[in-house]
Amino acid sequence: MMIGGQAVVTGSSFAVLNPATGEIVGYAPEAEPSDLDAAVAAAADAFRSWSAADDSVRAAACLAIADRIEAHAEELARLITLEQGKPLAGIGSMFEVQGAVGWSRYTSTLSLAPEVLASGEGGHVEKVRKPLGVVGSITPWNWPMLIAVWHILPAIRSGCTVVSKPSPFTPLSTLRLVALMNEVLPPGVVNIVTGSDGAGNLGAAMSAHAGIRKIVFTGSTATGQHIMRSAADTLKRLTLELGGNDAGIVLNDVDPQAIAEGLFWGAFINAGQTCAALKRLYVHADVYDAVCEALTAFVANVRVGNGLDDGTMLGPISNKMQFDKVVALVESAKTKGRVLIGGTPGEGLFFPPTLIADLENGDPLVDHEQFGPVLPIIKFTDVEEAIAAANANPAGLGGSVWSADPQKARGVAARLECGTAWINQHGMIRPDAPFGGTKMSGLGVEFAQDGLHEYTDLQIVIS
Repeated sequence: MMIGGQAVVTGSSFAVLNPATGEIVGYAPEAEPSDLDAAVAAAADAFRSWSAADDSVRAAACLAIADRIEAHAEELARLITLEQGKPLAGIGSMFEVQGAVGWSRYTSTLSLAPEVLASGEGGHVEKVRKPLGVVGSITPWNWPMLIAVWHILPAIRSGCTVVSKPSPFTPLSTLRLVALMNEVLPPGVVNIVTGSDGAGNLGAAMSAHAGIRKIVFTGSTATGQHIMRSAADTLKRLTLELGGNDAGIVLNDVDPQAIAEGLFWGAFINAGQTCAALKRLYVHADVYDAVCEALTAFVANVRVGNGLDDGTMLGPISNKMQFDKVVALVESAKTKGRVLIGGTPGEGLFFPPTLIADLENGDPLVDHEQFGPVLPIIKFTDVEEAIAAANANPAGLGGSVWSADPQKARGVAARLECGTAWINQHGMIRPDAPFGGTKMSGLGVEFAQDGLHEYTDLQIVIS
């Protein structure tokens, strides 16, 4: 681990498995409660000077981090593939590393300049943003390094310091990332602790820790609720990007062949293990059969395999816990729906991309986030019916509308209850556009200026 700029060795460790082979690819440190206390103390000590550093110093640090990531891109990408399973090429591990570089560089361009609200005979009023303090970052296993960058870079850009805790399924790439960050940052600005989340759960300890001022978490709604409860006693600030069950609505004027590839990658990027992936597809009856046929034809040519192998487009499901959830939802859907392609588990944690048609709201695969390579397809005849069905879910992260008429699509998209709505695409997030959920999909936003503000307290100065 890295605490206060120093490598810290623990008395015990836990194994990290390759989901493609089941082999052990490394060991991560098993932190004790005292390690977390030490990391928080180091971050608090570093905050005093880091929060006072010139804005240009913090901007330069973001650029230096981007350079370190880029210089070690192949090493980091290989670590991600080994521990998470996604392919090296395509929309896989190298894509993730390149995203981390881009987000780091963009974050350097943000700033917290004071805003003058009034000036004149009545007095001078300024709105000032001040860094919160120590931030606890808890990251998931699906995009382990990229999401760590999403949490850490705006925190340090604003003048905060960080204690990072990656998922026990995928700690290796984040451990290496933080080690690289410590090559260019002052000691204690970014620290990392890891644990297997057994007894003495680190995430729970972080969300209750009196020395942490804010928690930023990406993961399931259920875990986000636990964090919110345990953070209440210390009134921590929270940014929670939680589960999604994104709906896509396909109108009757589309060219099914033209949208098939976009629909596929919107749903199956990272083998469907993405919060803002397309997880429910509502298709107008006029084009329903044609869309099903076009999607099935595209899926038939998708190669699933070990992420280290050339030509692999989708890797395995990342862990046994998630694999079992996907299998259960598919088996339930088979009793009612029509399997167009896939549906049968492969060896180990491999599951083929699967399309199941003729389902409806109320079916478990439609109502619950599958977070895997499976897409339910639902027929509708009236757009009002589709909008109501899309909104009849507690999640509200993203949504999309597919149409040959972008203006008509925008009208439908405006009525979706979600944080981000896409037209003729799905899941394409950007560093310059705030991203967050509505309803049970979270609190607060990430990215852009609004995301930077999440790491600050607002102060009004009147003179």
